[in-house]
Amino acid sequence: QVQLVESGGGLVQPGGSLRLSCAASGFGFDYYAIGWFRQTPGKEREGVSCIDNNNGETNYADSVAGRFTISRDNAKNTVYLQIDSLKPKDTADYYCGAVHDARSRLAMCVGIRVVDTIVWGRGTRVTVSS
Repeated sequence: QVQLVESGGGLVQPGGSLRLSCAASGFGFDYYAIGWFRQTPGKEREGVSCIDNNNGETNYADSVAGRFTISRDNAKNTVYLQIDSLKPKDTADYYCGAVHDARSRLAMCVGIRVVDTIVWGRGTRVTVSS
């Protein structure tokens, strides 16, 4: 099973940019679709973006489309989330998650939503504040 570690979070001013990384170890990174999610205190974890492993297709939540870009480097077992034009409402803990079965990939990458089969990382905090 794959293990995930997020990095790249921090404090940034509104309008700034960050690049989050999700580094994977363990077996079969190529077999996993990877999604990015975020969560603020008292709220449910929400999907932000996803990249499929079979065809590299990407998808984004409406709230981040045009500002967030997801990519993957299978040679480095890493998925990236480039975040531009950051807004205070983007402040959250960001998590990456992995799934490999077809049904879960459909739910996570087409629906951009949490499914119970996701393997999670521990998260990285993004704070947008002046």
